Amino acid sequence: MSDNSQQHPNQSTPAPEEVEAAMAAHASDEMARLQGELAEIKAKSADLADQFLRAKAEAENARRRAEDEVSKARKFGIESFAESLLPVADSLDAALAIQNATAQQLREGSDATLRQLTAALERNKVLAINPAAGDKFDPHQHQAISVVPADQEANTVVSVLQKGYLISERVLRPALVTVTAPK
Repeated sequence: MSDNSQQHPNQSTPAPEEVEAAMAAHASDEMARLQGELAEIKAKSADLADQFLRAKAEAENARRRAEDEVSKARKFGIESFAESLLPVADSLDAALAIQNATAQQLREGSDATLRQLTAALERNKVLAINPAAGDKFDPHQHQAISVVPADQEANTVVSVLQKGYLISERVLRPALVTVTAPK
């Protein structure tokens, strides 16, 4: 019988130099792997930094374009409105150029010019607030100048002293009205 504690000659304990060489080889492999990972992470970081800078530049460009558009909108926003008023100015110039106009001619010219002005305002969403007598007083669109006793229901419009105007459903100027007093 053989002794189990005996070692086979093929299974000898490695020499310390062999262990050290194996550890050095393993450390070298690990170092190469870590350097590869580091290079990969650096490349990814550089790519992300580039993407960040590009996105930042794009955002800055978009902000600058938006500022330019807002500036142009402010500067040229009334261009359409001004264009629609030019015929009104032309009509007034033509009326003033007539030397000996009759009262009838002046009246007809004024009526035509007022129609042009009203049409220009309406095209640009400026609408008149002109309540009829008997309409209910609306404090959002009317401003009561005086209160008078009347047979009508309280807080109804008796007369309009000055038309008001809306621009895109927002009150530009309220209509100045006289309203009935409560009984």
